[in-house]
Amino acid sequence: MFRRIGNVVVRHPVWTIVAWLIAAVAIVATAPSLPSNSDESSFLPKSYESIKAADIQAKAFPAAFTPSAIALYQRTDGGKLTAADKKDVERISSELGEKKIDQVQKVVPGQPSSDGRYTMTLVQMDSKNAGQPVQADAAKVLRDDVKQLVKGTNLEVKLGGSAAQALDQQDSSKRGEALIGIGTFVIILVTLLIIFRAPILAFLPLITIGLVSAIANGLIAYATKLFGLQANSSISSILIVVLFGVGTDYFLFLMFRYRERLRLGDEPKQAMVNAVDRVGEAIASAAGAVIIAFFALVLSTLGFLKQMGPALAIAVTVTLIAGLTLIPAVVSLIGPKVFWPSKSWQREPENARFAALGRGVQKRPALTAALSGLVLVVLSLGTLGFNATFDLAAGSMPKTKESMVVQDEMQKAYSAGAAAPTDVYLSSTDGKAIDTTVFDAYVKKLAAVDGVANARLAQLNKDGSTIDFNVTLKYEASTDKAIETVGRVREVAHADAPPGTEAVVGGMSSIYKDIDTAVTHDYKTVFPVAALLIMLILGLLLRSVVAPWYLIASVGLGFGATLGATVWIFQGAVGHSGLMFMLPVIMYLFVVAIGTDYNILMIARLREEAREGREPREAAGMALRHAGPTVAAAGFILAATFATMMLAGNALLTEMGFAVSFGIAVAAFVMAMFFTPSLTALIGHAAWWPGHADRAKEPTATPAPVSGGERDTLAHDPAGRRS
Repeated sequence: MFRRIGNVVVRHPVWTIVAWLIAAVAIVATAPSLPSNSDESSFLPKSYESIKAADIQAKAFPAAFTPSAIALYQRTDGGKLTAADKKDVERISSELGEKKIDQVQKVVPGQPSSDGRYTMTLVQMDSKNAGQPVQADAAKVLRDDVKQLVKGTNLEVKLGGSAAQALDQQDSSKRGEALIGIGTFVIILVTLLIIFRAPILAFLPLITIGLVSAIANGLIAYATKLFGLQANSSISSILIVVLFGVGTDYFLFLMFRYRERLRLGDEPKQAMVNAVDRVGEAIASAAGAVIIAFFALVLSTLGFLKQMGPALAIAVTVTLIAGLTLIPAVVSLIGPKVFWPSKSWQREPENARFAALGRGVQKRPALTAALSGLVLVVLSLGTLGFNATFDLAAGSMPKTKESMVVQDEMQKAYSAGAAAPTDVYLSSTDGKAIDTTVFDAYVKKLAAVDGVANARLAQLNKDGSTIDFNVTLKYEASTDKAIETVGRVREVAHADAPPGTEAVVGGMSSIYKDIDTAVTHDYKTVFPVAALLIMLILGLLLRSVVAPWYLIASVGLGFGATLGATVWIFQGAVGHSGLMFMLPVIMYLFVVAIGTDYNILMIARLREEAREGREPREAAGMALRHAGPTVAAAGFILAATFATMMLAGNALLTEMGFAVSFGIAVAAFVMAMFFTPSLTALIGHAAWWPGHADRAKEPTATPAPVSGGERDTLAHDPAGRRS
């Protein structure tokens, strides 16, 4: 199949390129815009208690005041607020309300802090558009207007709250995307120049992957709209890295084999056909593992991950098709001039370092497997200290952003949980009014919960069938202690609900509690499904039942080592209270799926060497010698491109960038180069049971060349190696 693909695109390179250009123009011109949602509650299904509570609030208390933005005031000299200052705040609040800013429904003055140094203006926005870009736009207008209105007073003001966080997250995301894009471009360009010393080859993947990126983003927008998926600004940054990192990997897989065929004397066009034929299966299998693993995210209960999975799967699918069609077409059109001005492509390097590594694996496979395995196990011990954090807004932007400064200052000036109180909604099961005599006892039981600062009856709906009890926690909403406390609040609220009533608990801490439950569900569902599907891909590629087990086990060890190292770095050395809650799921999929690419490339080459009649240990050594440079180059570029995410300046992308780049480095330089080939050498022929994929094949007739008189050396050396 891959030989036929190679023949078609090499014979018709111009038409192949034109088809890609037409597809790009058509998809980009007609694709819908991709909205972004930063509202954490939108990530959860309606079956969770926090979402049920939000629905009750919307029905029973449609006019309930829930601030979307908070203007926090203090004196410029840091002193206590005077009576004149408080009047200024009342005036500013009134004038803000009179401006009739889009999305703004109500503006009221808030309560001063207990130390008298802070006070607030609370702004309510349309709850139907919570987390949407229109509210970020409203926050921008609010921020500009309130700063203008405070001029001429002794006050300074900062705007926080969920709408302001969405605005700051949006701005941070744009800056992060720019830095990641520039960093990725520079790393790929410089690395390819060092490897090939050919400017055309250095720029070629960046140009072709840029075209692929436009098509992929358009298709993702279509899929998001068609299936009603959630969108989040962080996905754009991840997409940049996936497209350019994975795309460059597949480009390298192809170009190393193309150069190899040219050195063997193939005519240029036939060399590309042979390269696609030889490496196409490995690229398709590697991409298949990544695509299937990403699609496993649709099993997640979190909207953010449900959208990320298909989006990344679409991106890798388009990249795979480009790797087998667009890139071969462009390179075959240019021919060997693609390597200009370097002439090193004309002679085979000795690969002395990789040859020496190969000999080491060949002579001491048990020692190699033991040492590389020990490194992975030791690093994996760090997973025992893993702790999750749930504040997605704080994790998605630097602490210096204005809304984050407001959040920190409010925690110090007011009760830590005051900025995001918990609500207990008590509803009668028969729709009748609830007996008011039970209220005092119920409030006392809620207030007595360990970790609760105070509780009070906030409001009743019109017919008295639903009551809102406001519970203020002692801790900031996203902390572990707040999440544990809200769990205890739920237990008391449910157990002590009066007869004929039902209680549900809402608020941000309740949402984080449900996200924690959802992530635990995903660990038990997404992880094993992704692993089984990847094993299926490996089994089909290798025609073996044995090899997929130890290959996926080695990748699992790589995941453990990656998470352990990330815990030690960020929770231990840097001092983070925990890692972002979604990190292990994302890390698992990237490290397991993309890390499998290098295992596939190495094991496929090892199989080729075995088919030449070599014994398992020799085949492992030769595979490392010949595939080692490709794995090293691809692994370095992909790890470095993911590391550019650390430039974004926020906790989520910094942790993700380090974790995935470290995991890919482990996959390439520990698993693929040492652990996998040494284990395969030790297991020997049994690794390929029940098939015989390592058996030497009889030479076959030379396939028809692309044009008359062109020689295909494939029959002379199936492993693609100089005799």
